[in-house]
Amino acid sequence: MNTENHFTTLLGLANPIVQAPMAGVSTPRLAAEVSNAGGLGSIGIGASTPAQARAAIQETRALTARPFNVNVFCHAPAVRDVAREQAWLRHLAPLFAETGGEPPAVLEEIYRSFLADDEMLAVLVAERPAVVSFHFGLPTAAQLDALRGAGILTMATATSLQEAVAVESAGVDVIVAQGVEAGGHRGMFDPSAADAGLSMSVLVRLISRESRRPVVAAGGIMDGQGIQAAMDVGAAGVQLGTAFILCPESAANAAYRANLKSERAAVTALTAVLSGRPARGIVNRLFEHGGALGSPLPADYPVAYDATKQLNAWASKRGIDDFAVHWAGQAAPLAREMPAARLMQALLAEWQQARAAQGTRAT
Repeated sequence: MNTENHFTTLLGLANPIVQAPMAGVSTPRLAAEVSNAGGLGSIGIGASTPAQARAAIQETRALTARPFNVNVFCHAPAVRDVAREQAWLRHLAPLFAETGGEPPAVLEEIYRSFLADDEMLAVLVAERPAVVSFHFGLPTAAQLDALRGAGILTMATATSLQEAVAVESAGVDVIVAQGVEAGGHRGMFDPSAADAGLSMSVLVRLISRESRRPVVAAGGIMDGQGIQAAMDVGAAGVQLGTAFILCPESAANAAYRANLKSERAAVTALTAVLSGRPARGIVNRLFEHGGALGSPLPADYPVAYDATKQLNAWASKRGIDDFAVHWAGQAAPLAREMPAARLMQALLAEWQQARAAQGTRAT
């Protein structure tokens, strides 16, 4: 099956399937399996220290000789507001009490933005992964120059045409068009701005019509039919995240997997209450409590995440998983449980069938 196009040629891939980075869920083994199958495996290091990032890159490289992607977060550093943070902790206090835990006295900014992390940049320049991708915005011109000087190709998420224009203007090589269906964090540059909530198909069509860069479609793609649908509206590649969560190579825990295989997977929503930025996941009691009428604003990203992680740590000790972060897209009920290499084979076979069926209908 010849899948060569301007995206796969640029990145040296056999097929145009990208496994989404999914910080906390993706692993070097998962990324390597996808890359070894001809796609672009990814690891998410946005929440990692530079030492952890270096180790993850080196572990991935030990498992594959093919290109893989390393994703970083380019969010604005958190705006600290003690009154807002304390109000949020008071709001969560009943849930902490239910778990037998105590809310922390103060919250922390649990990881740094790539924009302010010279040490992380140095790791990437030294390790030279084939691809580095950006979420929540763009790096500085100097950071981009450093990555480009190291021979690294770049990708960046856009949730609107305006963001895609900024990505292209910055000189980033590939635009990832993230539709509102996608699981995990919206890649919005400014989470306080109005979000049109464009679907993957509409967003890809808009961007591919205006941009000279390859466009990778993200959001709601779970099978070969979805791949073909994305290609039909102008995508040169596709990015799948939720589709890979049930693979044994992912880091998803038992509760996450059980939820994704249950009827609860059919009910996802976007919320900022878990981390401080809009993200889509399987609805649970923390979604409902934090989003109830009259609730205060959550702390800024990623400070709010500190509270969520501490609450879930207490809850886990009591076997409660209803305060956990289980990111998933709208098409989560289509997730399949199989090794990543076999899933890649299934996706490619289904895509080939979809293309053949389309050709048959055309004649």
